Amino acid sequence: MFKQILVMAAILLPATAYAEPSLERGEYLVRGPAACGNCHTPQGPNGPDMANELGGFLVEKNDAMEAWAVNITPGSRVAGWSDEELARAIREGIRPDGSVIGPPMPIGLYRGLSDDDLMSIVMFLRTVPASDNQTPQSTYNFPLPPAYGPPIDTVASIPQGVTVEYGEYLAGPVAHCMECHTTFGEKGPMFETHLGAGGFEFHGPWGVSVAPNITPHEDGIPGYSDEELARMITQGQRPDGKPMLPPMGYGYYNTMTPEDLAAILLYLRQIPPLPSPG
Repeated sequence: MFKQILVMAAILLPATAYAEPSLERGEYLVRGPAACGNCHTPQGPNGPDMANELGGFLVEKNDAMEAWAVNITPGSRVAGWSDEELARAIREGIRPDGSVIGPPMPIGLYRGLSDDDLMSIVMFLRTVPASDNQTPQSTYNFPLPPAYGPPIDTVASIPQGVTVEYGEYLAGPVAHCMECHTTFGEKGPMFETHLGAGGFEFHGPWGVSVAPNITPHEDGIPGYSDEELARMITQGQRPDGKPMLPPMGYGYYNTMTPEDLAAILLYLRQIPPLPSPG
């Protein structure tokens, strides 16, 4: 059935691009494939605390960092930032005071967010209920870069459709699949040499989960049908029925349109096949 959806969508739905930012698009991205709440919404033993949606959460604590995804609702300091300042913080990792946002915020990929999608996200963030949840400053035991690249002037929209190009955009700048599923080195994900090869360990109340290989290598996804991969991405359920572990945002990805999910799978099927590390 999923493969039929993919094929029919590719035939019947022309590639389109949003002509301008919209609140509807922003809500879809934030609460869907961008999965902003997977880091920014407080988590409890029963899941996310939606009464404090996007109110901030401790994302990672280890020897290298204590990283907090901060409150990004209108009840936080971002309410005093202009739309342009908030957009720059998201896409370039630079706050209005010039300080740099550290990992695990995937700025390297967010730099590819289109102008329209970026401003759609900003528009929606201005409308979510204000939370007064307070989060500490993140601390890092290594130096942050002065910037993640040169200032960004503009990024064009990618035409929407069941295409490799749009799937790459969704799996990269939007859903940042390639951030977590790429092997990490001393300076972060090794996109140039280990794209999608997996191996990064996530620590949490569930124990340790390891990002799997999502390339077409035999270590990765060839043994799974599109339907099985779709169920794993959106429901966190393996083909044998066993549940998958956090922190992947299954609940957010479950709201993706079938066409967007199909585009991501189309892209993953054609990236270079790479063996898992080790």
